[in-house]
Amino acid sequence: MSTDYTPTVTGTGVRAKIQRFGGYLAGMIMPNIGAFIAWGLITALFIPTGWLPNESLAALVGPMITTLLPVLIGYTGGRMVHGQRGAVVGAVATMGVVVGAENPMFLGAMIMGPLAAFLLKLIDGFTSERTKAGFEMLVDNFTAGIAGGAMALLGVWGVGPIVSAVTTAAGNAVGWLVESNLLPLASILIEPAKVLFLNNAINHGVLTPLGANEVTQFGKSILFMLESNPGPGLGLLLAYLFFGPRALRPSAPAAIIIHFLGGIHEIYFPYVLMKPRLILAVIAGGATGILVFIMTGAGLVSAASPGSIFAYLAVTPKGGWFGVLAGIFAATAVSFAVASVLLGFGRGKDDSQEAPEGASAQTQTAPAVKEA
Repeated sequence: MSTDYTPTVTGTGVRAKIQRFGGYLAGMIMPNIGAFIAWGLITALFIPTGWLPNESLAALVGPMITTLLPVLIGYTGGRMVHGQRGAVVGAVATMGVVVGAENPMFLGAMIMGPLAAFLLKLIDGFTSERTKAGFEMLVDNFTAGIAGGAMALLGVWGVGPIVSAVTTAAGNAVGWLVESNLLPLASILIEPAKVLFLNNAINHGVLTPLGANEVTQFGKSILFMLESNPGPGLGLLLAYLFFGPRALRPSAPAAIIIHFLGGIHEIYFPYVLMKPRLILAVIAGGATGILVFIMTGAGLVSAASPGSIFAYLAVTPKGGWFGVLAGIFAATAVSFAVASVLLGFGRGKDDSQEAPEGASAQTQTAPAVKEA
């Protein structure tokens, strides 16, 4: 099976450049879907609100999301730029942003992994013609070590704090929309932030504390539902199932199970990254869901973690089923409709070349697993 996850997109226009960029980001995530699923399973099962709470096993959740997953992404991004040497240096550099920030550094890893590998590629190009025979291994090891160490320091002192500031700013913007009673518009910020793996920062860093305050006053809160609604992702994946690139359609059923039943929303992020215009579908779906929640007076008694349909039902207050389910399925319907239009109802050219090679097989290796 090919290990090239980078989309082959023809053309030089703005749309082609966006597709290439989105496909490149997706290429860093898709090979690591299995790791996301493993983390999601452990989270769904063993955290205090999971199916089989276990304090010892739940200790895996934090290190996996803050260290393992970002390092894997940085490793993969480095490998895409400069092979195995780029992968190793990318992983080392990613540790810098992991240490330099408190939030999970998925976005930082997507920056540092390829950047460190590109720097090493330039260094290798300079040293390869100037290294005497017999000294190649020595030079290669030291240049990789120096480049990786330097980029790790840059991550601690520079990139980590910058990405943390961006995350904080996004969270503050969502908080302002909440306080200004502009909840449906929050999807304009929440959904793009989710796709860039800032979902946990926004949900648990901003919305969950605000929602907890509302619960003490009203017994429920809509704020728990702004980011965790599984409807927009479900609609997007259904559109991929029926109208997506043929190479990716077989992967959609497994992704639907993992996303909707397991609550692992990260599973659908690469599908948006491969075709960035589809962010409009999840924004529309998210805004619709929030509007329906408002109209029906829906709310949850605590955060739905993981964000699956089962978790939603478990924290729905007595008598609140209709509003919760109406918001989820309205978001699903709108997201599906918009995504189907953006995908041309499958009638366009066969754009399977735009899908990362091996993506279908990669996702199919994880059908029976869930996410948080």
